[in-house]
Amino acid sequence: MTTSWTLLRVLRDRNAGLYLTSLVVSAFGTSSLSLAAGVWVKDLTGSDGLPALCFVAAWAPTLAGPALGTLADRVRRKPLLIVLNLALAAVLPTLFTVHSPGGLWLLFTVLLLYGTVGVVGDAAESALVTSAVPGDLRGDFNGLRMTVTEGMKLVAPLTGAGLYAAFGGPAVAGLDAVTFVLAAGLCALLRVHEERPDRSGGGWRKQTAEGVRHLWGHPGLRPLVQAGGTTMLLASLSSTTVYAVVDRLGHSPAYTGVLYAFQGTGSVTAGLVSGVALRRLGGRRFGAVGIALTAVAVAARAVPSDAVALASAVAIGLGLPCVLVATFTAVQQQTPGPLLGRATATANTLVFMPNVIGLTVGAGLIELASPALLLPLYGLALLLAATALAQRADSASRTAARSGSDANPA
Repeated sequence: MTTSWTLLRVLRDRNAGLYLTSLVVSAFGTSSLSLAAGVWVKDLTGSDGLPALCFVAAWAPTLAGPALGTLADRVRRKPLLIVLNLALAAVLPTLFTVHSPGGLWLLFTVLLLYGTVGVVGDAAESALVTSAVPGDLRGDFNGLRMTVTEGMKLVAPLTGAGLYAAFGGPAVAGLDAVTFVLAAGLCALLRVHEERPDRSGGGWRKQTAEGVRHLWGHPGLRPLVQAGGTTMLLASLSSTTVYAVVDRLGHSPAYTGVLYAFQGTGSVTAGLVSGVALRRLGGRRFGAVGIALTAVAVAARAVPSDAVALASAVAIGLGLPCVLVATFTAVQQQTPGPLLGRATATANTLVFMPNVIGLTVGAGLIELASPALLLPLYGLALLLAATALAQRADSASRTAARSGSDANPA
């Protein structure tokens, strides 16, 4: 009932419904290509290592997130998103020419451009939400956005894999191009009023620094960003144990697909209830509850049981998105409009780049120690992160209560 009401609240708002639909379309195309690109490289080269460069190429621009996000504050966001979507739609058909290992440089170049546009687009999308979606709907909208993203990870890769198997990589690139055209059209239908950005505040470097200073100096945002980055680091460390966990259960590596499907189901559910939970708990408590649930689930994976493994996968899917929804909703709510693109891109970098570190370090650690040892340690570290965030929430509540008492003496 609650999830149905959340969806109805968002879809009844014209702009929110259009915006969410555009995200569904673009997420479908992006998720379809994400799997097909690695398979494409594997088929052309036979290498097990080169497909990983697809991930590196797509994620590398996140390192420049604060600077790239500044672009979203220097122009109007709606026209920028339309241009970015159409630009990718125009570039993707160049992949039709990739038929041999010698053409892979073009695939990696397009993926690098894809990642760069993604960083700018994410910043612009988050900033445009404050103009297109009413404030009381933003928690629901961001939760449903998470649901859309995770839901597409369950459906779109299968579509992309099937299309690739039948017609090859160029067909998947063509599908992705079509989704970007559709997303641009839906974005063009949004009714928003955006003021002309003020560019008198200094050069690109100064404006980028302003966004970083705002995010890191804000007492309400910094704890959430720190907790988000810590959680993603530890979650990525734990994810490197998944094949060892499956091996301990006595299954083939393909069983990891089952675990990820259960985790995706949990994430879809988390997105549907996030808006209500945010309103009832507040951002920091909501994030802390999600991290604590993830901590317990990660530690439980050390138990060699199919039932426990599946239940923990669902719990990780439920818990992990909470701190992300809380963080980016808070950034939207507590950042002035002119700074929002830079602040969002900086938050993206600080929260998601630890993924790369965690995957790299975790791949080495799992060669040295058993998941029975590593997973409880990762779970304990997550629990400490949850406790720290919850304590900050309690401290903020006590401070607010004292302020209220001072302002209104009994």
